[in-house]
Amino acid sequence: MQPSFFDLDDRHRKLNERDPLIFLNKLIDWEDFRSTLIQVREKPRKSNAGRKPYDVVLLFKMLILQQLYNISDDEVEFQVRDRYSFCRFLNLLPEDTVPDANTVRMFREDLTRAGLHKTLFDRFDLFLDEQGLKARRGQIIDASFVEAPKQRNNREENQQIKQGITPSSFEDNAHKKCQKDVDARWTKKNQETHYGYKNHVVVDNEHKLIRDFAVTSAEVHDSQVFFDLLTENSSKDVWADSAYRSEENDVILGGLGYRNQVHRKGARNKPLTKRQQQANSKKSSVRARVEHVFGSIENEQGGLFVRTIGLARATTKVCLMNLVYNMRRYVTLHRIAASAR
Repeated sequence: MQPSFFDLDDRHRKLNERDPLIFLNKLIDWEDFRSTLIQVREKPRKSNAGRKPYDVVLLFKMLILQQLYNISDDEVEFQVRDRYSFCRFLNLLPEDTVPDANTVRMFREDLTRAGLHKTLFDRFDLFLDEQGLKARRGQIIDASFVEAPKQRNNREENQQIKQGITPSSFEDNAHKKCQKDVDARWTKKNQETHYGYKNHVVVDNEHKLIRDFAVTSAEVHDSQVFFDLLTENSSKDVWADSAYRSEENDVILGGLGYRNQVHRKGARNKPLTKRQQQANSKKSSVRARVEHVFGSIENEQGGLFVRTIGLARATTKVCLMNLVYNMRRYVTLHRIAASAR
């Protein structure tokens, strides 16, 4: 039986009911990123001959797809060729050419070299403000490990890397050097060993949106970037776990006019009083909201890890990870607001 227009319309309707990309395209002004993205092209072309470069917004949206579905450069190329929903998200027709994996990788490299990832994140944060989602009811700070590909170095090489020295065995072999991550570090927490980096974030209490972030190697203590993460908020309350508590931090928070909601911690021969334990329990009901953020990235975006080499590339990937979380969260908040009307 020959398909009719109504069959095609029904197919599209059913796709629309399940496709989250529809809402991302509808609610986010992708052109707002163009003025930032176009800066990667601010270098003279050697020749005007040959195929024109792909549109920067198209390539950026392919990076967003990668983070949404936790897929590699090769896989995103294949999926765009194969999946109707991906083509529709990118505004590509079946006969259009699709950027290959190398083009996607080089575009991400260009963003990293130009240092534009944070500008893209901040631009979307400004967009959220304009949509009435300003940071409110205080801020919550926490960090999560971002696992990286483990390195198989000998003891001497690891010792040199910790001292900031590139081992001579790496320098003598260019192929080996390009595969070695001298920025990632090993660390241990709660008897668990981690290798890679940390994603330090500050989340606003009302909307559970990431308002700022920092990426460090895994061994950097959470408190090292505490004050760097504090952002504008309608409330002066600051929540964090006991790792951020110290006499110095208490004094600085008070001097800056913040209300200290950081968990207290006991010491040897000086356990927490019952009142302090109750206060911590009350603070936990708020502080736990940041765990929902990391849980969402872990479960909905495939996990907190990078496949890249080096801090600069890891920072770009983690930035995109955080940005995509905010985009997904914005869609959720929009749906909640719409259903309440």
